[in-house]
Amino acid sequence: MTTELRVLDPSEWGRWFEALELAFGGVPEQPEERALWRDLTECERSLAVWDGGRAVATAGAFSFRLTVPGGASVPAAGVTMVSVAGTHRRRGILTSMMRRQLDDVRALGEPLAVLTASEAVIYGRFGYGAASRAQRAVIDTTRVRLDVPAGTDAVTLRMVPLAESSAVTEAVYARMVPRRPGMLARRPGWERLPLLDPPGAREGASARLCVLAERGGEVVGYAFYAIKPEWSWAGADGSVTVHELYGLDPAAEAALWRFLCSVDLTGKVKVNSAPVDAAWQHLVSDVRRCEPTEREALFARLVEVGAALEARTYRAPVDVVFEVEDAFCPWNAGRWRLSGDAKGAVCSRTSDAADLALSVRELGAAYLGGTSLAALASAGRVTELREGALAEASLAFGSDAAPWLPHGF
Repeated sequence: MTTELRVLDPSEWGRWFEALELAFGGVPEQPEERALWRDLTECERSLAVWDGGRAVATAGAFSFRLTVPGGASVPAAGVTMVSVAGTHRRRGILTSMMRRQLDDVRALGEPLAVLTASEAVIYGRFGYGAASRAQRAVIDTTRVRLDVPAGTDAVTLRMVPLAESSAVTEAVYARMVPRRPGMLARRPGWERLPLLDPPGAREGASARLCVLAERGGEVVGYAFYAIKPEWSWAGADGSVTVHELYGLDPAAEAALWRFLCSVDLTGKVKVNSAPVDAAWQHLVSDVRRCEPTEREALFARLVEVGAALEARTYRAPVDVVFEVEDAFCPWNAGRWRLSGDAKGAVCSRTSDAADLALSVRELGAAYLGGTSLAALASAGRVTELREGALAEASLAFGSDAAPWLPHGF
C-alpha cells in the first residue's frame, strides 16, 4: 500500500504517539508524561506517515527560542518525536520527513533547527552537528569534601512543596537562560516539565523535592532532587539524584551543592546532566572520586546560514569567507563573508576568495562555541585556504560559557 505523508490532525495524536512509543521500545509513557506531551505537541508542526490507517513514521517540532553566544535568544525549531517503524525502513521515509520539515522551518523564518538524537549517527547526513555536550557524575560524598566560596554561609535554604515552587524557580531559570548558549527559554506550558514526577518512573526514589536558596529575602537559586534509600549490613548508603540546580551566583550554587552532598543516610550524589564547565567540579576535593563522563547532547543545523551567523556575536573580531557545502539545503551552499565582533555581525553572500571550506554540519557543531573549528580542522573536517584564517575564526566562534541543553524535548 502507498504511504502518505501529511501534517498531523489533532484527532490522530493518540495513534501517532503510539507509533512513536512502539519505535522506542514499545513501553508506554506514564499517564502524566503522556498528558504533558499531548498538551505540548504542536500538531501543525508535526508530521505523520500513514500506511492505510496505521502511523508508520512520526516527526515533530517545537517552537523554541535558544540562547546563542552573546546572550541573544534566537528562534529555533526543536525537532522531536522522530521515528520510523521497523517494517518501513529503507524506503526514504526519514529523508522525506527531514526534507519537508526543513522546508517548513525555512518558510517560518527560523534560522536554526536543533535536536537530541537517540542514535548520534543518524542526523549528520541532514546537516546536523553536535553543538553541545553534557556531563554526568557520581560524587562520592563519603570521600569528597567541598571547598565553598566566601559568602556561602550567608545563603539560607528552605524546603518548599514541589507543586508550590514553580513561580519562584521559573523566575530563577529565566535569569539563567541568557547566560549560557544552548539554554531554552520556556514557553507557556513548559514550566510543567521539571515538575513532572510520575510515581511509576521514580525507580525506588522519593518524590521529587525542592530546596530554595535565599539571601536577604530573595530567592537566588534552587534545586530539584530525589533521594533513594539503600541499606546494607554496614548501614545506610542511599543516593541523591539532582534533577535541576541553578544558582544566580557562586555562593548560592555552592550552598545548594553543599546541602545535597550532606543529606543524611546517603553516600553519593548523582548528577544526570550538567555543563562540562559546571562549578561543582571545582568545589570538590577530588574530582576523580566523582567519575565524570560526558557525551554529545544538542545537535544544531543552520537552516539559513547568513541569518544564523548574524544572530550571534563573536568573542574576537573576525572577517572570514566560508565556502559552505550543503547538499540537503542547497540554498546555503556557496561563499559567505562573516564580519563580526562582540557587538554584532554581518554575514552575506560574496564572490571573494574563500578562506575556510567546510560543510554546514561543521558550522552547526561550532555554532554555539562548544566545538572549535580548529579541532574540526585537525580531523580534516575544515580546510584552511588562507593562512591564519582558521585561528582567527576558531577564536571568534568560542564561548566563555560552555553550551549546554538544560532539558530534553
